[in-house]
Amino acid sequence: MAAGLGGWGLGGCGSTAIPPATPGRLRRLAEAYWPHRLNIQGTTAGGLSGIEYDAERSEYLLLSDDRSELNPARFYVAQWAAPWVEAPEPTGVVQLQRPGGGPWPARRRAEPQTPVPDPESLRLRPGAGTLLWTTEGDVGRGFGPAFYESARDGRLLGEFALPAMFNPDPAQHRGPRDNLGFEGLALTPDGRHAWLAMESALIQDGPVPTTRAAGGPCRLTRVDLETGRAARQIAYVPDAIPLRPLIPGSRADNGISEILMLDADRMLVLERAYATGAGNSLRLYEIDTRDASDVLAIDALAPGNHRAAAKTLVADFASLGLSRLDNTEGMCWGPALPDGKRMLVVVSDDNFNPLQTTQFAAFEYTDRP
Repeated sequence: MAAGLGGWGLGGCGSTAIPPATPGRLRRLAEAYWPHRLNIQGTTAGGLSGIEYDAERSEYLLLSDDRSELNPARFYVAQWAAPWVEAPEPTGVVQLQRPGGGPWPARRRAEPQTPVPDPESLRLRPGAGTLLWTTEGDVGRGFGPAFYESARDGRLLGEFALPAMFNPDPAQHRGPRDNLGFEGLALTPDGRHAWLAMESALIQDGPVPTTRAAGGPCRLTRVDLETGRAARQIAYVPDAIPLRPLIPGSRADNGISEILMLDADRMLVLERAYATGAGNSLRLYEIDTRDASDVLAIDALAPGNHRAAAKTLVADFASLGLSRLDNTEGMCWGPALPDGKRMLVVVSDDNFNPLQTTQFAAFEYTDRP
C-alpha cells in the first residue's frame, strides 16, 4: 500500500486522543536505514512491505511490493546482527515465480487475463520450509487479493482458495477496494493456521476511515493450511485517521499494515496512517481473536450483526524515540534477546520515493502482566 507518499513528518502532530498504552511494552533498541534505491545484485531495493526472520539461518527475508515494474517480483535476504549499529547487510535476492515458472510480468505489459502481484507480507511456514505470501491484487484490472505458497527458491507451489467475498466487483458495489487488500499475514505458533488481514473494509462492510470517524470493519480471515480453506473470520475496526492533512481535503488514510501472533489466539495489529503534510502515525494494538464473533458467513457487516475484536493499545510509535516515522508495513519477531525477552523488528516501505526511507527498527517487547 502506497501510504505516506511524503512521509517526512513525525506522527502525532495534530493526532486525536487515544487511550494510553501500558508503559514500557516496547523499548527502542536500534534504528538503521538503507540508502534510497540501493542496488542489490542488479535490482533496485525498496518498497519493503513484509519482513520475516529465519531463526535456522539467522537471516531476514524482506518482501518488495514492486509490481514487477522496476524488477520482477522478489524478496531480499539480509543479516542484521547485534548490536545493530550498522544497517542490515543484504546477502541475496530471490525472484518470485509465476504459475508455470518464470518471472511475473510488469503491470504495464501484462496481458488482460494475467494477474500481477502487489506483494505485501510473507511468513515462513514452520516444518515445511516454504514461504507464504499475500498480494493485494489489482482490482482495477479485475484481480482480487490472493494468498500464495512458494519454495525458498521462489518457485510457486500453489494458491489458496479464498471466500467469494474477496472477488472484485467490476461495478464496485461490493468486494475489495483497489490497493486495500491483504496487507497483513500472521501464522499461529503451531503453523496450522494463517491469518489474512485486509487493510480496509470491503465495500459492503462500510466506508474507509476519515479524520472524524472510524470506517467499516476490516475482515481478518483464518485459513486452515492443511485443508487450504478459510475456517474463521473476525472483524477489526481501525481508528479514525489520527492526523489532519495540512491542506483540507488532501490525502489522508488509516488501516492495518501488518499483523503478528503473540500466541495461539492473541494478535498484534499495526495501524499505519498518513495525512498530507502531517506525516505518518503508527499505533500497535493487541487483540484476542477468541473475543470476536465469527463473521465468515455474514455477507455484509453492519452494527448489530457481529462483535468486533476489542483492542488494547500496546504503543504509539511517536513516543518510542525513533528519529522519524515513515510508512512502516513489515513486522516480525527477531532472535530472542539475551534476557529471554522477544525482539520485535519492523521495516518501512519507501514507495521508491526519495522523500521517504527504508527504515529498520528493533524493539524489546514486554508482554502485558
